[in-house]
Amino acid sequence: MSDLDLLAINTIRTLSIDAIQKANSGHPGLPMGAAPMAFVLWQRHLKFDPAEPNWQDRDRFVLSPGHGSMLLYSLLHLYGFPLPMEELQKFRQWESRTPGHPEFGHTAGVEATTGPLGQGSVNAIGMAIAERFAAQRLNRGEHKPVDHFTYALVSDGDLMEGLNYEGASLAGHLGLGRLIYLHDSNDISLDGPLELAFSEDTAIRYEAAGWHVQTVADGDTDLEGIDAAIAAAKAETAKPSLIIVKTTIGYGSPNKAGSSSSHGSPLGADEVAATKRALGWDPEHTFYVPGAVLEHTATASGRGAAARADWGTRFQAFEAAHPDLAASAKLADLGLLPEGWNEDLVRFEPGERVATRDAGGKVLNAIAGRLPWLLGGDADLSGSTKTSLKGEGDFHDQADSPARNVRFGVREHAMGAIANGIAYHGGARCFTATFFVFSDYMKPAIRLAAMNHLPVVFVFTHDSIYVGEDGPTHQPIEHLAALRAVPNLNVIRPCDAEETRIAWEVAIEDQERPTVLVLTRQKLETLDRKVFGNVEQARQGAYVLSESSAHVAAVTLVATGSEVHLALAAKPLLEAAGHATRVVSMPSQELFEDQEPTYRRSVLRDEGLTVSIEAGSTFGWERYTGRRGLTIGLDRYGASAPAEVIAEHLGLTPESVAERVIQALSAV
Repeated sequence: MSDLDLLAINTIRTLSIDAIQKANSGHPGLPMGAAPMAFVLWQRHLKFDPAEPNWQDRDRFVLSPGHGSMLLYSLLHLYGFPLPMEELQKFRQWESRTPGHPEFGHTAGVEATTGPLGQGSVNAIGMAIAERFAAQRLNRGEHKPVDHFTYALVSDGDLMEGLNYEGASLAGHLGLGRLIYLHDSNDISLDGPLELAFSEDTAIRYEAAGWHVQTVADGDTDLEGIDAAIAAAKAETAKPSLIIVKTTIGYGSPNKAGSSSSHGSPLGADEVAATKRALGWDPEHTFYVPGAVLEHTATASGRGAAARADWGTRFQAFEAAHPDLAASAKLADLGLLPEGWNEDLVRFEPGERVATRDAGGKVLNAIAGRLPWLLGGDADLSGSTKTSLKGEGDFHDQADSPARNVRFGVREHAMGAIANGIAYHGGARCFTATFFVFSDYMKPAIRLAAMNHLPVVFVFTHDSIYVGEDGPTHQPIEHLAALRAVPNLNVIRPCDAEETRIAWEVAIEDQERPTVLVLTRQKLETLDRKVFGNVEQARQGAYVLSESSAHVAAVTLVATGSEVHLALAAKPLLEAAGHATRVVSMPSQELFEDQEPTYRRSVLRDEGLTVSIEAGSTFGWERYTGRRGLTIGLDRYGASAPAEVIAEHLGLTPESVAERVIQALSAV
């Protein structure tokens, strides 16, 4: 190790402990222990240009253990990204660009929001899938506009997460040779020695999963060993790589190195001073960066700038040779859609009985024909979710062509995190699919997609008790309410095939938030829009399907999905009993809340009794029904029986709805 390399590594360490000490909050152990491997990667291998942080063909670097964020912030500062020293000094403070865990879109150079362990490592798998897909789609002969690697620094905690097991299994199966993990193996967790809870042989596990595995025994000082391991990993193109780097947590701290006491708390002023002395640093220097270090790191930044300039020249040549492909790549990178992409997309005839999962599959395939950068898959359920892209091949089967069906297997949580990684990477749109009840397995990934404005489409079928004989384990109850509670997530439950078409169009058009599509297994009649409301109004979240017989309605029935048909069937029973009734379809509460107040008031008038009808938890519907309104739903689990029998017993029939409404009216 040269003196200059050591000086740079110790600068990373001291910047990190200074920021954490000033904030009186943070995790110093990881930045101190992992600084050597991170430095070698950034200084000698990582392809980036701080002047263009979002350059398409850059390498991606994900710090999966986001609690070690000061490692990443120190690197970004030293390598010339727009992260000035003042921001390091505001670590973990209000409105700083250095929050406690890295946040995508908030700080230039942060490729993914990490913190919940395992998410970042599996996001990296999605990035590697996106890189391969883009290379298969765009690279032609001598023209290779896509040629980069994905790196993730992972921790012992990441590797303990079940999510990470799922992702590693799929990455090995797919042979993602441009994915490289650097494992900060320090044998310490927050509670103490790792052996308290984890004693398996990580190398054997990853080898069994189809990974190329290497170990660097001395990650504290052996820079050449780390360098050689990264070079070997880059040369292994048939398998993803895991480099186990044995490190000392809190390296340099005389009293806390190698112990959990350095993991999640500031070292303390005295220990910071002692650590600086042990590293050959002046204890009086805080937030100090030697000029020689900046000159040294500038060589790597300059190398990246040259690589970007060369790529620009190569892309121009590619564009000249393949103008249509280049235009497609630009649209995909910018998140734009081709002109007229949804014109005459697919239509369904009035009276046609179609399950919304089937309608969704037809619309999805029509969209895929117009968006060649759309890919996705399911959790071993394509025959049930109807989300297979016809004639597009399976991603792992065709190494040289852009197959678009990703077979995620029974790995729901990893599927969600991988889809987020594809969205983080850019250049592709991704969808996932499984049964709605299994959204529970995907919730952490869905939440992060919403937090980071990732336009992933999460398709969920088998949406309610109408799953029938499969019973309560497979019948969603609280799931709609749970997902509606997630900020910046659009949940759409269409009532027929035509609303499903609109739902897919809305999902593809929305670049600022993910969309959940909740679809039926059972067939539903396609409504005659000459009789009922204009289906294009579904874009507004809610609209009047059927007006009442009187100018002032006594009852407004608000329903979603299959229960819209239940409301329409209950309406004539109520009208016959002398209660003028309106029916409102509300496929998306989120879209409805986006509308102007005047529109919302025109749909949900302040008159009569407002009744919600949904085959799920009633939680949250009081915002529309009011305290004196009526919520009809299921605040219990379902049962195993034919769907119509369950509906009869649980009061989801036109007669039961009408009876409950009449009782409520008499009590007003």
